[in-house]
Amino acid sequence: MPPVLPDFSNSVKLKYVKLGYQYLVNHILTLTLIPIMIAISVELLRLGPDEILSLWNSLHFDLVQILCSAFLIIFIATVYFMSKPRTIYLVDYACFKPPVTCRVPFATFMEHSRLILKNNPKSVEFQMRILERSGLGEETCLPPAIHYIPPKPTMEAARGEAELVIFSAMDSLFAKTGLKPKDIDILIVNCSLFSPTPSLSAMVINKYKLRSNIKSFNLSGMGCSAGLISIDLARDLLQVHPNSNAVVVSTEIITPNYYQGNERAMLLPNCLFRMGGAAILLSNRRSERRRAKYRLVHVVRTHKGADDKAYRCVFEEEDKEGKVGISLQKDLMAIAGEALKSNITTMGPLVLPASEQLLFLLTLIGRKIFNPKWKPYIPDFKQAFEHFCIHAGGRAVIDELQKNLQLSAEHVEASRMTLHRFGNTSSSSLWYELNYIESKGRMKRGDRVWQIAFGSGFKCNSAVWKCNRNIKTPVDGPWSDCIDRYPVHIPEIVKL
Repeated sequence: MPPVLPDFSNSVKLKYVKLGYQYLVNHILTLTLIPIMIAISVELLRLGPDEILSLWNSLHFDLVQILCSAFLIIFIATVYFMSKPRTIYLVDYACFKPPVTCRVPFATFMEHSRLILKNNPKSVEFQMRILERSGLGEETCLPPAIHYIPPKPTMEAARGEAELVIFSAMDSLFAKTGLKPKDIDILIVNCSLFSPTPSLSAMVINKYKLRSNIKSFNLSGMGCSAGLISIDLARDLLQVHPNSNAVVVSTEIITPNYYQGNERAMLLPNCLFRMGGAAILLSNRRSERRRAKYRLVHVVRTHKGADDKAYRCVFEEEDKEGKVGISLQKDLMAIAGEALKSNITTMGPLVLPASEQLLFLLTLIGRKIFNPKWKPYIPDFKQAFEHFCIHAGGRAVIDELQKNLQLSAEHVEASRMTLHRFGNTSSSSLWYELNYIESKGRMKRGDRVWQIAFGSGFKCNSAVWKCNRNIKTPVDGPWSDCIDRYPVHIPEIVKL
């Protein structure tokens, strides 16, 4: 009987082989240059100072050559610095913390559903099943108008929610940064489903008496990824307006969008969406470099709106009874997966180390030439980022991204805990997640953060940030009174 060969995966430490490969490929330039520099140094030592001096004297330079060389160097340096994009800093941000009076425990939510939908017990049962599997906790909040039976989604109530959320976040931002309203040069407000006249950006300008020459923008209808679209817009504006501050406000107003019909596809958002908002201060001022928390590295946007299914998978429309709601289609996750694939295809070359890009390229060539059935290589994005902020759109979204990106439970902890504590707060959820990581004391200087968000249309947007300094654990903010309780175990099903 032939001797049994030892298990290769155990006898050879594949983990260390991979680490060695990554180090070799990622530092190939350094490893190549070091021997060359050593050889040059040895040769210079061999020649001695007299021979080096005679070699220098043998080179003849006249004044014209020196002036031309100096002019060329100055010209190249000028072109480089003028074409180099301005660095965009995230100075600080603030998240809205809903008052305790707005909390909606499961029992309260289901009691309201039974009273509002008393003629359709199947819809009530459907909402209960969704809530049991949603990953939400008992402390999520809905605006005051939704607490009425039946709800009162009036324009006045919607404006009241907008003022509460946006002004609270703005006041917190002013307190944290020392920013004065007159110092704001650019204002961007994004809210998808509530777009009154005057706009929400005009409401902010009126409240804080901002300058008359402020550049203001109000984005609507762009879904849960609108926050990163606002960041991208702010980045572009800061590139052409030097020495400026930009404030981005991301929120979703729930009051006018609470669906009171019986269509299951439209009842789903009622179970997931909750109150939330964030205000972010961006700046291109060099004076902000020392105190800024993060530096913006990349923004990558993917839009699948040319495809009809992608365009209609999240759609605001009327049901058979004429009641308006947001319809979420069953193929939403498949479409989100395709959008993510397109997004990371663009993002990968920008952020992945050379070792991962080489493995991906070799696998792609192998599948094309040798065997199409080869399993495609999924790049290890953990080599490029220390922290991940995945839009807390629902448990299924987080599960799918964790599986596709091969992330650990700790990598998606911020997303799961944000969904549990605050629910789906739409475009602002990424900032609650970032604040969770900071509140846990995990953010260090040089750490890289990947924010990923999905939105109607259908869109997948990403932003990459690099931590600019060691960040102290926040003493205030949305997690200040509960961070010690997290992370918590979230069961697959919570029996109601």
